[in-house]
Amino acid sequence: MPHIALELGRNAASFGVQTAYGEPQQVDGAQFTPVALTLTGFGGGNMDDSAGGGGGGGVAIPLGVYVRREEGLRFEPNFVSLLAVAIPFVWTAVAP
Repeated sequence: MPHIALELGRNAASFGVQTAYGEPQQVDGAQFTPVALTLTGFGGGNMDDSAGGGGGGGVAIPLGVYVRREEGLRFEPNFVSLLAVAIPFVWTAVAP
């Protein structure tokens, strides 16, 4: 446990693209690749006092999928997630 920061650093290097794009799936001759917005964070604390410690967390918001068919590649958004993110943003932006 003394090198937890080093382990987190090694693991965090793989978070990027691997967490934003899922594994492609084949369904009825079409290939679907899910896409998400991912955020992660970690923090450390001081173990000298009883309130010290560290932690971390993350969130993934599904944005949609890339669909590859005979006609070509196109992105199909997840409108429910886009509305869930956009409504609070717009509410905050236009509030007096």
